[in-house]
Amino acid sequence: MSGESNEIRFSQKAKDRLAWYLTRYPTRQAALLPALRLAQEEFGHLTHPVMDYVAGQLELPPVTVYEAATFYTMYHKKPVGEHCVYVCTNVTCFLKGADQLLEYLSGKLGIRPGQATADGKITLFSVECLGNCDKAPTVQIDDDYHDCVTTESADRLLEKLR
Repeated sequence: MSGESNEIRFSQKAKDRLAWYLTRYPTRQAALLPALRLAQEEFGHLTHPVMDYVAGQLELPPVTVYEAATFYTMYHKKPVGEHCVYVCTNVTCFLKGADQLLEYLSGKLGIRPGQATADGKITLFSVECLGNCDKAPTVQIDDDYHDCVTTESADRLLEKLR
C-alpha cells in the first residue's frame, strides 16, 4: 500500500514554475511566499500535508512554512469560494465606513466573514490591512483592488461575480 493516489504532488507545470522561482530568488526561504501561492493555486487551499510538501520541496522546516501561511491572509487553510472578497477593516478603512460596508456585504451575500455563499461562488473576508489607505475603504476581489468602495459600487462589483 503505497498510498500514491492520495499523495500530494505538483503538476509538471507547477514543478517548472517552482524551479524558475528557485533560480529567481537568492535562497529557498526567499521563494517561500511564491511557492505557497503556487501550492494554493494547484491544490485550492493549504492543508498541513500541502504545507509539508512545500517545506519538502524548498528544504525548509515545516514550521517555517506554517508560520508564513498562517501570518498572511492571502493564504487559505480551508476551501474557499470561486471568488474571494476581502474587506479591509484597519483604522483608515474603518474610519471611512469599512465596518458598515462589511456588514452590508455580509447581509447582501447572506454569510458572515470567513464563510462562503451556498453556491460556492463567493467567500467574504475581513482583513487587517490591504495597504491602500489613501483610497479607503478598499476591497480586494481575487487579485484586484477596488478603491473608495461604497455600497453602490459594491453592488456593481458583486454583480460582475455572479
